Amino acid sequence: MKKTFILLLFIIISSESFAQQRTKNLIVVTFDGLRWKELYRGADSAKLFGNAFTSQDSVWRIKKYWGINAKERREKLMPFFWNTLAKKGQLYGNRDLGNYVDVKNRYWFSFPGYNEIFTGYPDTLINSNNYPDNPHQNVLEFINKQQGYKNKVAVFNSWNAYYRILNEKRSGLLINSGFADLKGTNLNETQKLLNEQQHYLPKIFGTTERPDASTYPIAKEYLKQNHPRVLYLSFIDTDAFGHQGKYDFYLDAANYNDAMIEDLWRHLQSDPFYKDQTTLFITVDHGRGEDDAWRNHNSKVPFANETWFAVMGPDTKPLGEINTRGQIYQNQYAKTMAAFLGFNFPSVNPVGEEIKTVLNYK
Repeated sequence: MKKTFILLLFIIISSESFAQQRTKNLIVVTFDGLRWKELYRGADSAKLFGNAFTSQDSVWRIKKYWGINAKERREKLMPFFWNTLAKKGQLYGNRDLGNYVDVKNRYWFSFPGYNEIFTGYPDTLINSNNYPDNPHQNVLEFINKQQGYKNKVAVFNSWNAYYRILNEKRSGLLINSGFADLKGTNLNETQKLLNEQQHYLPKIFGTTERPDASTYPIAKEYLKQNHPRVLYLSFIDTDAFGHQGKYDFYLDAANYNDAMIEDLWRHLQSDPFYKDQTTLFITVDHGRGEDDAWRNHNSKVPFANETWFAVMGPDTKPLGEINTRGQIYQNQYAKTMAAFLGFNFPSVNPVGEEIKTVLNYK
């Protein structure tokens, strides 16, 4: 009788836990190389008012981005983050408050960073942006194999390295990256036009990096037409302008990427398929340096290991900006993403544990 009671209690508790889990869909967005300093402090006066890192007349940008304190500046730079995410979700990585988020990999640049985000394993052998097809299973690939998610996972990126980062050949994921056309026999007229339009854009970052202004509408139109259960959208402009030393354009990129996420969230909340059952997970692959080194990032550039992330959705308590001391690592994201959908992401490699503070039902 006692064993029966314990078993029944376990079933009830388990049922309640899963019943509380309301996330059915997952949207992952990454900025490339956007520093926590701009997210939490807003525009840097030394760069905004100087001309060493400003490529155009800065008068109107000063009016647009400058404020008397960090709160005002960051709200001007990224209004969706601070007017919506900060009220309905959770934001981590403000080191001024003792809240730390860092990469675990030793290299502090993109391919190792994205590998860590999606596999949970900071492999020391992945040490180049030219690394070949990733040998490790990623969490998007894992989810795509689960019942109800097969062929319901889509990836849209501005940088064409994602075919290798997420190993398209093995994973079978739908990936549209760089200047590649979206494939399909049932494309609508808008999708055909977006395919065409991207090839008329100037190659301001070279032939491997498509401007985010082209990537985002391709991703949004696909989401509207196909209703993927998991969508990964990756931006590149902040990093590309950072490397060029154009702080004004770097700020602009953060600002219009924020606007794109706001537009995407509004659409999600207007569509019954996504409304109130979709979690939004936003992060960055690496940090950047300070002062003159702000334009660069690698293991020789101090502070390039410093990152951040934000979460909003039906299973995340609206705690806003986390102001308690703590440490989270990038290798915890993969298991956390899977946990939002009720899955335990397995790996033959040592990976970080899920972030329980963003998982309401745990």
